[in-house]
Amino acid sequence: MAFEGLSERLQGAISTASKGGKITEADLRQMMREIRLALLEADVNFQVVKKFVKQVNERALGSDVLDSLSPAQQVVKIVDEELTALMGGEQVGVNISQQPPTVIMMVGLQGAGKTTTAGKLAKYINEDLGKKRPLLVAGDIYRPAAVDQLKTIGNQLGFDVYEEGTGVDPVDIATRAMNQARLNGNEVVIIDTAGRLHVNEELMEELRRIKAAVNPNEILLTVDAMTGQDAVNVAEAFNESLGVTGVVITKLDGDTRGGAALSIRSVIDTPIKFTGQGEKLDALEVFYPDRMSSRILGMGDMMTLIEKAQREFDEKESEEMAAKIKDASFDFNDFISQMDQVNKMGSIKDILKMIPGMNKIPGIEDLEVDEKDMNRVRAIVSSMTPHERSNPDVISQSRRRRIAGGSGTDLQMVNQLIKQFNQTRDMMSQMSNGRMGNMNKMMNKMQQMQGGGGKGMPGMPNMPKMKSPEQMQKEQQDKELRRRLKKMRRR
Repeated sequence: MAFEGLSERLQGAISTASKGGKITEADLRQMMREIRLALLEADVNFQVVKKFVKQVNERALGSDVLDSLSPAQQVVKIVDEELTALMGGEQVGVNISQQPPTVIMMVGLQGAGKTTTAGKLAKYINEDLGKKRPLLVAGDIYRPAAVDQLKTIGNQLGFDVYEEGTGVDPVDIATRAMNQARLNGNEVVIIDTAGRLHVNEELMEELRRIKAAVNPNEILLTVDAMTGQDAVNVAEAFNESLGVTGVVITKLDGDTRGGAALSIRSVIDTPIKFTGQGEKLDALEVFYPDRMSSRILGMGDMMTLIEKAQREFDEKESEEMAAKIKDASFDFNDFISQMDQVNKMGSIKDILKMIPGMNKIPGIEDLEVDEKDMNRVRAIVSSMTPHERSNPDVISQSRRRRIAGGSGTDLQMVNQLIKQFNQTRDMMSQMSNGRMGNMNKMMNKMQQMQGGGGKGMPGMPNMPKMKSPEQMQKEQQDKELRRRLKKMRRR
């Protein structure tokens, strides 16, 4: 996630709150300093940081701590509310016209991801908003690859693509596309426009002409989060020239500080409507300011996790799976099916972070799942016969040697997978039947499955070992010492 650095710094700053009945001015000054540095390091606009810190400071100073909250929790509540307000307060949906077709112009610089986002948006509008037969329009005549790319996306999704090649005025293309949409009953028209490496008047004039010709319901600006502070300047230029109605921030899954997402809403007063986190055509998320704030502050995001699960998991299949888990008849066919469905929801690391409190588990940041390991698991299961996949208990040692040879792995890896599959199946059955004690027992069981902290199931994440409070405190002190030494060296 793009906000990992910011999230860590903000949580660290807030944890310095006093344990008394009030937050003292000294506590507050230290926290505000850390929050300011965290936001600036995340590339948030300086003026936005200044205003944000001032508002948090005014609300927190002298505020009574609620009976049920500690001082740190009170500050978290204030920061959460102000962070949510900073990013827009409430989710803003797509402007849908009462008289079809709804027209959406995609604008932005070259390389921001407009063409891919146009396809993602068409899929979202078709599946989530129920608007049938979206029409994609290839209006980027300066980059031949853009026309081909949009046609490929249209074929993948099964949507119509209107294109006239690269030798026609894009205004004429947009106008004729509108005529075709009305004749064919397309409920949504999404126009992919040209970009440039930098904002220039020639580009803006062309976009203004397209806007005048089609009178769009939405002008969505696609912004690359990896451009940092420059993304805000780009947003200002496009908004001043076109009157942008919404923003899509792409590449939020990359190695970036993500400050643009916190700045754009304040600077141009235009809602962020979507975020793009990956190349797959279903990797478009509706932007909820409150949920994003919760993620940044390490409070999880259960609503998004539930929605992801509802999209990817079939209700009937889930009921059947629950029954299999309960009576321990869960087999390798079910295992692969569940693995595929979880993969569709995103990386296991990101899924875990959406669960409140998971960020507090020591070692969770080091959890990684190698895609090669996932492929090895699939290869092992694929090398089993249909009878073996349905009846894991019949897999003898001789069968295991055959499976290892067929999958290109070794016998130890096959033994490990089968052993941990059986332990997982037993554990899930116990939990389902209410025979599991508390969370600690479950965590201990999962650690035992790791073989006392050794390598975990191939393709499955190694659960971090539970640490004593003394270990955690020492690690935190060492971490703080390293951070302070690093700051001293910078000076």
